[in-house]
Amino acid sequence: MSREELLASLMAQARGEGAELVTLRAIIEEASVLAADRVLDRLGLGDAGAENDLGELRELLKAWRDAKTSAWKAFVSWLVSGVLALLLIGIAVRFGAWDRL
Repeated sequence: MSREELLASLMAQARGEGAELVTLRAIIEEASVLAADRVLDRLGLGDAGAENDLGELRELLKAWRDAKTSAWKAFVSWLVSGVLALLLIGIAVRFGAWDRL
């Protein structure tokens, strides 16, 4: 029995016997699972290999974030080194290091 048939059966049971709490919970659960399956199918993630695809995407995203963080650290390092070099050149000019050469 497919999920759609099971949901239809539960709806018929609820209509015929009155909706008990257990029946309502079963309807909600089956409808939720059916909706989640439809969403995954629409996203192209309803097949058996979807779990591996998502794992690979997570690894790729983590690598991208690591590369971005590394690039920012390198940029800040170069910026600080440049500022310190300019500061040292300024100090050398201030004390007249160029005149002694």
